Amino acid sequence: MANFAKPDVPRFSVDVYQNEYLPEGGREVNAIVTVTATGGGTIGKGPGAAVPGRRPSAAVALMVDCSGSMDYPPTKMRHARDATAAAVETLRDGTHFAVIGGTHVATEVYPGGGRLAVAGPATREEAKRALRRLSAGGGTAIGTWLRLADRLLASADVTLRHGILLTDGRNEHESPDDLRAALDACAGRFTCDARGVGTDWEVKEVTGIASALLGTADIVADPAGLAADFTRMMETAMDKEVADVALRVWTPVGTAIRFVKQVAPAVADLTGRRTEAGPRAGDYPTGSWGDESRDYHLCVEVPPAGLGREMLAARVSLVVPQPDGTAQNLGAQGLVRAVWTDDMTASTAISPQVAHYTGQAELAQVIKQGLDLRKVGDFDGATAKLGRAVQLASASGNADTAKLLAKVVDVVDAATGTVRLKTRVAEADEMTLETRSTKTVRVKK
Repeated sequence: MANFAKPDVPRFSVDVYQNEYLPEGGREVNAIVTVTATGGGTIGKGPGAAVPGRRPSAAVALMVDCSGSMDYPPTKMRHARDATAAAVETLRDGTHFAVIGGTHVATEVYPGGGRLAVAGPATREEAKRALRRLSAGGGTAIGTWLRLADRLLASADVTLRHGILLTDGRNEHESPDDLRAALDACAGRFTCDARGVGTDWEVKEVTGIASALLGTADIVADPAGLAADFTRMMETAMDKEVADVALRVWTPVGTAIRFVKQVAPAVADLTGRRTEAGPRAGDYPTGSWGDESRDYHLCVEVPPAGLGREMLAARVSLVVPQPDGTAQNLGAQGLVRAVWTDDMTASTAISPQVAHYTGQAELAQVIKQGLDLRKVGDFDGATAKLGRAVQLASASGNADTAKLLAKVVDVVDAATGTVRLKTRVAEADEMTLETRSTKTVRVKK
């Protein structure tokens, strides 16, 4: 299928929130960069919703765990089939797609023959018939699923490529190095949402897949919730309008970037994913965008300067890198400044946005640390870390995370972070807290 002629793409804007004032000798500049995309195509969801000339072309690979453990309980495989069928039903007409059955090998369930189907009434029904034949048996080697998805998605000349991956177990039939190599090979080629169903899978594996491929990760503890979750995921995928957007950061001579992190809607460190983009500039991948807004924390080290001096510490823009080494500029930029002053009130003030997201990043970190300490039996250490997490969640208004924490600890005083570890914690509750620990709340502007 040819790309739609002129899809309506969102307009991007960049807003910078910072305290640009530094004390004499000050070197660290922090800024929150809010990127907003608005005004893309506004087509309805579901079958037949695409209108040529409005939406970009897309391809989707659905990877369904068919390992032996999917038969325990037997309803798990049925719910996985139903969820995949619901996702197929949500595809826009004209979207290329394939269904992959994942065990210790990857199998083309539909359409087969190393190709993709094109969504329409007939192919949706064929895919659903093929799904009814799925059965459980075999091991788990997720890297093979991802490599097959990559080959199939690459076979279509489309703008957006996306995967949805479901697993219920640990990746026991290939080495961690094999999975890492597969993720490295697929990174930048397609985005992927990953879901763990039940409680027998490894949180760090599923979140690692989503992180590497710039997608979302979540737990579906009860398999009965899969269909609703898959439908939401596919609706979101169908709403994407621009692929492979990068945050391009230019800094002047003498400066150094300490880190670039996405901080909303979830924490994700992009620092190590920089690719050079010419003199003093680097690109940080952000994946695909629809109508949405995300926040990024940029920290730059600048050379010290005298009082009254000011400089441009960084320039942030949005680009879509092209295969030939050029880039399409999306026409939005923000400036990060540094001004040296002897006004103590000005130089010691912390931007509310920077303070909020610094707390949210710490919240994600201490939850992970607390749960890790709990698993190894360091209950004092776990109590301290999870108490700090309760304090941060309460102070920042992160009610969702506060509720999840309350299933793992008894909260004595949220304001001071005084908690007691619960003696019995449902495995699903602990895994939900770990999986969703990076989700943040937006700062109140």
